[in-house]
Amino acid sequence: MPQIHIWQEQTVKINDSITVSATIETLNQERNSLWYRVQAEHSSLLTQSCDSFVVGIIFMAMSQGTDVFVHGEVSPSLLQNLEEFQAVWSCWRPNHYQQVEITVDIEREHSVVNRPERAISAFSGGLDSCFTAFRHSRGKCRRSQRPLQAGLMVHGFDIPLIEQESFDRAVQKSKLTLASLGLELIPMATNFRDFKQNWEDTHGIAVASCLMLLQGGYSIGLIPSSDPYHAVDLSWGWGSNPLTDPLLSSSTFPIIHDGGAFSRPAKLMRIVEWPEALQNLRVCWEGKRKDRNCGYCEKCVQAILTFRVLELGLPPCFENDVTNQEIARVLKKYLLIEYAPILAIAKDRSISDSWVTVLEEFVNTNAVTKENPLCASHAYDCLRCTRMNSLANST
Repeated sequence: MPQIHIWQEQTVKINDSITVSATIETLNQERNSLWYRVQAEHSSLLTQSCDSFVVGIIFMAMSQGTDVFVHGEVSPSLLQNLEEFQAVWSCWRPNHYQQVEITVDIEREHSVVNRPERAISAFSGGLDSCFTAFRHSRGKCRRSQRPLQAGLMVHGFDIPLIEQESFDRAVQKSKLTLASLGLELIPMATNFRDFKQNWEDTHGIAVASCLMLLQGGYSIGLIPSSDPYHAVDLSWGWGSNPLTDPLLSSSTFPIIHDGGAFSRPAKLMRIVEWPEALQNLRVCWEGKRKDRNCGYCEKCVQAILTFRVLELGLPPCFENDVTNQEIARVLKKYLLIEYAPILAIAKDRSISDSWVTVLEEFVNTNAVTKENPLCASHAYDCLRCTRMNSLANST
């Protein structure tokens, strides 16, 4: 049977950077390189395992229905977890993914000799990652506390690889933000998105694969949650979620989905006492300058309104406030799940400003009922609408 082959290549050092790569051979024998790059000073953190590469191509194999052969070493506990990971996604997307076999040259758990108990969290500079960094570094997690030491910021995800200057500026802001908590920032670059996989499905494995590459120096990887538990419908799937993120773990490097008990307004209320975060918070990915907030895209509008409804004012990370017209411009039916909670908070706080009226008209017009489901024709392409349709049909 045809297979996808993974060959790990020699680590390459050029000037002050280290590149770890693997050649991926697909069904038609086309070969491409999947690579990750860090600064040379972080070389001791890198693992020799192929765990990162197996995680990075799992959706590619499942979408093609093609078994995988790894010419290298993989953790057997990760392989076991990936079987369940595949089972979940093949149930969620039976028309897109099917379970495949993964065979490896060497099955061996990563050595933990002399490795300290240290956690590293994915860090984009946005609200979710700031919340995870703040609560773990400030001892606000009770028994869920992890020994967080660093954040990992990846070039090639929300900031394209060709925009080096934008990434460098975003890194400088994030370094200042994390340094105020006593945390290190580790920049990494990868060409993961060059493989043209569905980002809505694959962003979880993308983050996990980057974290896993650093298991030579860290013992735990944290993925900050996107949606809170009460808004998660596990029948619809989302690339990073509380069910399948932990299934990207090995026994020596658990991946933890962090912060799912908190909504975004709740997260925001926790970090308002952290001025460096409010100064450097970066939620925008649509603006021309990827290292800052444009102030008018949907993500920026949503963040500004969250600050506004909590009566916190406009934070310094936004240069300009938004008008009612700008709010109305970004409101789309599939975003009801994001803006209805903001309206609910406004009502609960008896806020009656004109922008609340804009949200109220939007929510009332697009209320989810059996007679008025969201974007039914979008199906697979609009996952948030699929979730809302499911909720509507269950009432």
